[in-house]
Amino acid sequence: MEAALWYVLTGTRGGKNRARILRALDERPRNANQLAEDLDLDYKTIRHHLDVLAENDVVRDSGDDYGAVYLPTQRVRQHWDTVEQILENAL
Repeated sequence: MEAALWYVLTGTRGGKNRARILRALDERPRNANQLAEDLDLDYKTIRHHLDVLAENDVVRDSGDDYGAVYLPTQRVRQHWDTVEQILENAL
């Protein structure tokens, strides 16, 4: 999991935005539209990053597709010290 976190949050071009999304979801679960508004990013950009994060078991959704609310996975919560270290460097 630590390697996956470093890769998706720092090792790729969109890592900074994914780090911002993860930090926002740590504050409170949100849907893609709320994230787009709160982070001032395009909805399609948010959806792409959420898909990448979900594929790597960093976030999960609860609810239907459009209104799905996202939150960090339990697996990520177990490695939150690594997330904090990455977020300090990424943002």
